[in-house]
Amino acid sequence: MKVITRGLTKPDFEQLSEFRYQMRRFERFSERAAQGEGITPLQYLLLLHIKGYPERDWATIGELAERLQAQHHSVVALVSRCEALELVARKVSETDRRQVEVHLLKAGERVLARLAELHRAELRSLKGALTIPQIDL
Repeated sequence: MKVITRGLTKPDFEQLSEFRYQMRRFERFSERAAQGEGITPLQYLLLLHIKGYPERDWATIGELAERLQAQHHSVVALVSRCEALELVARKVSETDRRQVEVHLLKAGERVLARLAELHRAELRSLKGALTIPQIDL
């Protein structure tokens, strides 16, 4: 059985492999950093996406589900775990009572600031190593 590669060359596969390797190394770094702060990698991402949501410092459960590429009910459970750690708080939206806003608390801000600084330093160390493969599509 012949495998069709649609014109991909050995160097194309090498670029893709290197890209995925560097992404995974960064991901593993991120997992360890989050665990070092006593939270899970998903909890870190939740905090990051709340703080990093465009044009405001909070996000809805639905928006977080999209950012995390997760199911709504899974994000509800994740938010509950972060609430128990006093990292975030839920607030019913004043403009649409059906929506729940998720806000960072001071402890969440502190953990996120420490982790974001570590991640920024790690990204700087990867400069040039993490490049998007140039594969003609």
